[in-house]
Amino acid sequence: MPIDKPAIQPFSHLELLARQVVEGFITGLHKSPFHGFSVEFAEHRLYNNGESTKHIDWKLYGRSDKLFIKRYEEETNLRCQLVIDHSSSMYFPMDEKGNSLEKNKIHFAVHCAAALTELLRTQRDAVGLSVFAETVETHLPARSSNVHHKQVYHELEQLLQPVTPELQRKTFAVNALHQIAESIPRRSLVMLFSDMFDNGENTEALFSALQHLRHNKHEVILFHITDKQKELEFLYDNRPHTFIDLETGEQLKVQPAEVRENYLQAITRFRNELILRCGQYRIDFVEADINLGFEQVLLPYLMKRHRMV
Repeated sequence: MPIDKPAIQPFSHLELLARQVVEGFITGLHKSPFHGFSVEFAEHRLYNNGESTKHIDWKLYGRSDKLFIKRYEEETNLRCQLVIDHSSSMYFPMDEKGNSLEKNKIHFAVHCAAALTELLRTQRDAVGLSVFAETVETHLPARSSNVHHKQVYHELEQLLQPVTPELQRKTFAVNALHQIAESIPRRSLVMLFSDMFDNGENTEALFSALQHLRHNKHEVILFHITDKQKELEFLYDNRPHTFIDLETGEQLKVQPAEVRENYLQAITRFRNELILRCGQYRIDFVEADINLGFEQVLLPYLMKRHRMV
């Protein structure tokens, strides 16, 4: 399933700024549109007559009989690592047959990430992508080359492939988030897209892993992605429903009214604790209700953030 490119295009005209100084750069300043020759190799381009021959790839010339210039990544003022929860709960809601719908939590997360990738591409800033469920499935370090952006889009589109109930991916965010935190070497802007539902029994360990993302003074934003009506407000018709745990396959047939009060107490307690911990750790907490559409969540947040910088 492809990413809806027209939907993310408007975000390319916005600007994403880091509130904190990112290592070696001044917040709010963007790098030159010209590639330098000082850091790491990014890609090749054809040599133009009259240019310096200093950076010609002579080995490639020997193989192709064509002159190519080595292009290198310049340092950027902003490095952004997009982190997406790819567990089965992110494919909620599903249809009555248990097949994933097009408008679900993972669809929301992917389009947010794609819009931010497009925004960062136009700023010529570096973007990386990490995907996790039980373990870290994908980790692309932040870079700013065109080849790298295409790889990020490719990985994002893979997440939009339909899934069926037997493809159960449990969430063990604790180890995955610790691993991701350790794999980001420089101060970065880390944007996490997750419902924060975890199969671990120790909630404290989950919050500790979330705190670890602040390691090395990374700036962290958590987009807490939920279907507000069904997951937070538990609004179901009062008739027998079969509730299925998408990550374990466990089923429970009940009248919603019989469990609603206990469920709301538990989910409210967890959500309030999550908001409290984010405040303590100086993590930006963003409510992300999929029913609003990613544009109506991401755009107001970016505009608000721009005014606060």
